[in-house]
Amino acid sequence: MLSSVPRVYPLLGLCAGYLLVLFFNPVRLALRDGFRCIIRYKRIWLTFVLLGFAYSVFQFATFTPLQQASDLDLNQVADVRSWTWPQLSEVWRETPLPALEGVAGIFDNATTTYPLSVVAAIMLLLNWRGLHGALLRALRERFKAWGYLIYLVLVLSALASLFKPVVFWRLPAWGTVLPVAGLLKISAGVDAAAFIFEYLFGVYVQVYLITVCLAWIKGLSFTEQGLFKFAVRRFSYVLKWAGVVVLAGTLLVRLPLLLAYFIDLPGVLDYQPVERYLMSTLLVLFCSVQISLTLHNESLRAAICAHWQFIQRNALRLGWFLLIAALHFFLLTACDAIVRGAAADRVAGIILWKGLYVCARGLVTGWLLASWVCLFRQCETGRINQEAWIKY
Repeated sequence: MLSSVPRVYPLLGLCAGYLLVLFFNPVRLALRDGFRCIIRYKRIWLTFVLLGFAYSVFQFATFTPLQQASDLDLNQVADVRSWTWPQLSEVWRETPLPALEGVAGIFDNATTTYPLSVVAAIMLLLNWRGLHGALLRALRERFKAWGYLIYLVLVLSALASLFKPVVFWRLPAWGTVLPVAGLLKISAGVDAAAFIFEYLFGVYVQVYLITVCLAWIKGLSFTEQGLFKFAVRRFSYVLKWAGVVVLAGTLLVRLPLLLAYFIDLPGVLDYQPVERYLMSTLLVLFCSVQISLTLHNESLRAAICAHWQFIQRNALRLGWFLLIAALHFFLLTACDAIVRGAAADRVAGIILWKGLYVCARGLVTGWLLASWVCLFRQCETGRINQEAWIKY
């Protein structure tokens, strides 16, 4: 009986349910203000689009090399109805982990920064717009003598980030004259060191975008250089928490992969999904720590205490925000899995879809990040039940 129902009706029901959830929930004001924020400052979502697009190009160039010019035949996408479209029940297993990681990224680092992290490393080392000096001063003021050690780690990881593409580019050629096992160990070590800078660069981008949202909420005017340096100072307050996340991520995810190059660890890849689930769950459980450190001059201990108070006072609103964020990332991930399954080996179709997907994900991520900042500020100021829009 259900098979005789036109497919448009379930789709209309899904859209109607989505609109009901979106417009009739306790955090609708924050979602609305977040959307207005990214309309005013498009850099918030365009930043995620740029980083996502760069990573997609890198992935495509590395893992999907073009064999011949006919692979880009646009006739492949002329009639998508002829594609074999998988059902959601066939691909849903691919969606929970990426969706959870997308939600966790809002509270930590929402996008992959490689390969643009290489450009960022060059700009940092060249003291672009005085950010290198501003970072050193912020670390010295925040951590005293320990700041120099943190600075050294940042510089070394930035250098590793510079060498990372060179190592992977020359690895096949070096493998003809040097032992392959040794080269793999070196490349794994460089990748592990570069990961620190890539992650911290992503955190800095997130802190910068949070400050942009805060400027919109408060109606502040700013110069680009001034905001960059202000974000560097706020970044120094987030570093302790970022260090905790780096340590946890290294122990849970990176270290087993690195050790597999040196000792025999059977089935190390089989545990990766579980480790990623644990890491994402940890970030969600401590969701307000990063933004609290960004917006307030407080210690990590004080931020964690404030986080638990935030959850106790705003558990319902936080739960709704997590639900809506998870819904959007689930829909994005499900659509990605379905379209990729239908496109199969149609290179032109995959390229076209990836472009659309990166734009959609960047827009959703920027909107949810701005909404999170608005919600956090509303919960702090008691504005949550007011219907007035934020003025700027």
